Formats: sequence, structure tokens, C-alpha cells
Amino acid sequence: MLPITTQAGILNSFTNMEISERAAQLTPSLTLSIDSKAKAMKAEGIDVCGFGAGEPDFDTPEHIKRAAIEALEAGFTKYTPNAGIPELRQAIADKLGADNGLNYRAGQIIVSNGAKHACYNAILATCQPGDEVIIPAPYWVSYPDMVRLVGAEPVIVPTSERNAWKMRPEDFENAMTPRTKMLIMNTPGNPTGSVYTREELEAIINVAAEEDIYVLSDEIYEKLVYDDVKHVSVASLSKEAYDLTITINGFSKSYAMTGWRLGYLAAPDAIARAVDSIQSHTSSNPSSFSQYGALAALKGDQQPLADMREEFDMRRNYMFDRLSKISNVTAVKPEGAFYILVNISQLGLTSQNFADRLLSKANVAVVPGAAFGDDRTVRFSYATSLDVIKKGLDRFQDFCRTL
Repeated sequence: MLPITTQAGILNSFTNMEISERAAQLTPSLTLSIDSKAKAMKAEGIDVCGFGAGEPDFDTPEHIKRAAIEALEAGFTKYTPNAGIPELRQAIADKLGADNGLNYRAGQIIVSNGAKHACYNAILATCQPGDEVIIPAPYWVSYPDMVRLVGAEPVIVPTSERNAWKMRPEDFENAMTPRTKMLIMNTPGNPTGSVYTREELEAIINVAAEEDIYVLSDEIYEKLVYDDVKHVSVASLSKEAYDLTITINGFSKSYAMTGWRLGYLAAPDAIARAVDSIQSHTSSNPSSFSQYGALAALKGDQQPLADMREEFDMRRNYMFDRLSKISNVTAVKPEGAFYILVNISQLGLTSQNFADRLLSKANVAVVPGAAFGDDRTVRFSYATSLDVIKKGLDRFQDFCRTL
């Protein structure tokens, strides 16, 4: 056993160690902070209405689970190609052609450990220190930190409730500099639920094409759109758009497969090859048997997806109608995903303070908008039961009256 003085010296050397500058500048997740508080309260027996969920509250469809089980039983537990099994890459290419009007070969598809992983790989393959990446706000919480991790600089472009939280082409132009390398688009969007129209996307992509700016198009919520709204893939707009766009998608939201950790990107050949190489040195292949579940998701019965979307639509309408009747808060009715962004600016609190007080006084958990780059708002998720939604909105309304 080492002498105590030697042990103390080793301990001091560890406590004095420095982490990298890139790691040090990452911001802790406010979504996880609220979630952990809510879970701790539930563990104490407190009845908490949670609206922080970023995942469907449905089980993965049975035929998908069965395919993974059969793959396990058949011994598909070994390494696969880094970019995914060939039959899944081809099925994704077929899906993109049939659903999105996109002509990709299987070699342009990279399957990854979740859409989040695909986003980071895409940024890492195209951006470097000194580059700027434009991100409309409110944004999904991880985009800016992904950009910082590769040494590039996020440039945040605020949007307004008046424009349904959507960036206009003039906003994009005003944010551009000679260092702009990429634009991140998320439609349908998290946390806003906004869906860009074809005309809105064309106007923005025309600006990107003039300066050869890459577009990372995160389309993970594409199957969750409502009413007569149509999802439009950015890369389908024109040849110029196709050549500049990296399309991100996955299985988490559409097929209730969040824990399976499977996403993918489709990109021009050079970018796809770069991502394949990056993945070969970092994570290697995604889970082998999960890929067979994903294959069943794409090729199997789509009715569970339709049923889930119908249930989300019913909850969306109910939640929006209730929120619209609460004085001193406002919201734009979402057209996609499963979130409603509520503007609380008239109540005189920061989003973090509001969320903390709402949780401690009313036992209702929401995500502060500061996590998404807009401190005037909080995010409600309707990926929870209607009973929880009704009870939680009753409490929310009573809480707002106290302010």
C-alpha cells in the first residue's frame, strides 16, 4: 500500500488536472436538470405532471421488437460495416426516394448511433476552427454545443413568435459573414413545432446556394405533421440544394425507438465518405441487432406510426386550446413534432425561474426556453397521456393566476 503522503500527492495531481477548453465551454443541459428534479420528486411520492419528455410515450411496435429479437437469436451480434448493414442503407435510400423525392445511393447513407450522432458527425466532417455556423433560435439544445466541440462558432439568429418562430431569408443574410460555413435547419422543429413551407425553404436555400453554404437539415420529426401540412426535404428543392445539404433523420421519434440509438444521414459522396471515416475511428458501427429492427420499421406495417400521430394530434389540439385561454401567456399552434412553445414574457420571470417555481409550487415540469436560446419561453411536450395533460394544465393555469 502506498504511503499516505504519496496517495495525497496522486490525489492532488488529479484534482489539478485541466480539461480541454472545448469541454469546459459546454453548457449543462437544463432539460436534464428539470427532468432530474421531477424524477426526484416522484421518487418521494409527489404527484408531478411532467411536460419535459422529448420522446414518444408509446412502446416500440411489436414487429420491430420481434425483428431485433430474431436477429439476436440468429447470432447477429458481431461487428457490422461502420456505416451500417448494406440492406438497411439501401432501405433508407429507397425510403428517401419514395417519401422525400431524394435520389441517394446506399453508399451515400451513413447509419449512426442516433440522429444526434449523425448531426455531430456531419458538423465534424465539414466545419473547423474559425468557421461560423448559423442556427435559428429557438433551437434544439445540442446544436450550439456540437458546433463548439469542433472548434467552430455558433451564430444564433433570433426568430419571433409573430413569424411562427421561423427564420426569414433576410435574417439569414444579415447573419452571414465570409466565415459562414453551415446553416442548421430543423423542420419540423424542436422546440417550436414549426414547419417551413416549400416557398420559405426555397427563399432561404437560394441564399445559401449563392455563397456555397452547407445546410444541415434535421428532419427527425418529418412523420409527425398535422392537418394538411406537408413536410418538404431541403435537399429535394433543387440540384444546388441537393449538393449542399446533409439530410439527418432517424427512427427515434417516428417509430418510438429512442433507446435503440439509430439515426442516419444522407449526403454528397465526399461528405458521406468523410463521415464513414470519422465513425470508423470513433464509435464504429451502430448496434447490430438494432439495425434489423430499423429495417423492419422501414419495410413493415406503418399503421402504428399513423395511430401514434393521430393520438399526438388529439393531444396537440387539446393542449393548444387550453393554453390559448390562459391570460398573459401566448403560443403558436404547432404544425409538427410534439411540443408547444409558450411565451411567458408577460409574467416577468426568466424561463429558468419560472420553470423552477412552477415545479416547486405546482408540481408541473416544463423545460425553460433558455435551453433553446429564448428566455421568454417554456416548452411543453404533449408526449404524455391526456390525463396528465389535463391535470397539469389545470395546475399551470392556477399557477399563472398567482403571478
